[in-house]
Amino acid sequence: MLYPARYARSLADGRLECVLCPRRCKLRPGQHGACLVRANVEGQMVLTTYGRSTGFCLDPIEKKPLNHFYPGTAVLSFGTAGCNLACKYCQNWSISAAKALDETINDEGTPEAIVAAAQATGAAGIAFTYNDPIIFAEYAIDCAHMAHRAGLYTVAVTNGYIEPEARKEFFAAMDAANVDLKGFSETFYQKYCGGHLQPVLDTLRYLVHETSVWLEITTLLIPTLNDSDEEIEALSRWILKELGATVPLHFTAFHPDFKLLHLPPTPASTLRRARAIAQRVGLKHVYTGNVYDPEGSTTYCAQCRAALIEREIYAIRAYRLTADGACPHCGHPMDGRFAARAGTFGNRRIPIRLSAFAA
Repeated sequence: MLYPARYARSLADGRLECVLCPRRCKLRPGQHGACLVRANVEGQMVLTTYGRSTGFCLDPIEKKPLNHFYPGTAVLSFGTAGCNLACKYCQNWSISAAKALDETINDEGTPEAIVAAAQATGAAGIAFTYNDPIIFAEYAIDCAHMAHRAGLYTVAVTNGYIEPEARKEFFAAMDAANVDLKGFSETFYQKYCGGHLQPVLDTLRYLVHETSVWLEITTLLIPTLNDSDEEIEALSRWILKELGATVPLHFTAFHPDFKLLHLPPTPASTLRRARAIAQRVGLKHVYTGNVYDPEGSTTYCAQCRAALIEREIYAIRAYRLTADGACPHCGHPMDGRFAARAGTFGNRRIPIRLSAFAA
């Protein structure tokens, strides 16, 4: 299905310029953008993956990762193919760097069918994830609007690499976002991600200061590339100064993949060190991920440091917030979005076939 794309403009030389992300690809008829899924077809910019997916799963919301957004609930997750960055270490490279899209995207789902599946499976919301939802913005936005009408929340798991005009419409459709801040140097972004740091920082500032979207940040730490004390401290200080002390930050572990097979996995000790640095800088909610670390999975009160939400991997083992989302010890409101009780979905991950819910 070739869906008309909304984020494009015509150039004097006959090309179409995609204005969705900072790459600003300029395409002649028959060419596709760096993301692989937006193309100039006979003088019209189209999205080639609307209604097509690499698969659907029922996930715990903590897997996104979001620890301060309706903990314990189930979220219906899906993605398509392609990406507007080119990370050499991509953990989902089989879909983000897919060349044969017709072979990779082997499931279909209208927005109506996706919402019906979420409701039927008991999901509290829908997450646009796996590859980057920015590149299938029109599809994600349409799904999100329909999800809201059905009383479901919406989540974007994204690299934040988006232009200001498109950014406003895209995030207006989202209730929460986890933005992947891949490192804290322009050199790292250029050499290992094929992009630039500043647009991501701009997106983070925008989300905190100009929207009501709940934001959490993830940084995958790669041995020798972005895991130095100096870079972790600089990243943490920027978040403290520009976004505030209570934006949750997740440090997660790299495993060798795609074009960085020669590097070792990230030791758990690196994540604990990074967490200690960020806490010392002044960040209140810092987590470790992709490793077993009960302390690094626990949510603490920002005021009195009481343990309020204890987790084992993704499962909640203790939930001590009051009905209005505050610490029962000191009364300090917890930062985030919370229900009176935690959900009970736990560690499960359940593949879903949408054909059973097709409209």
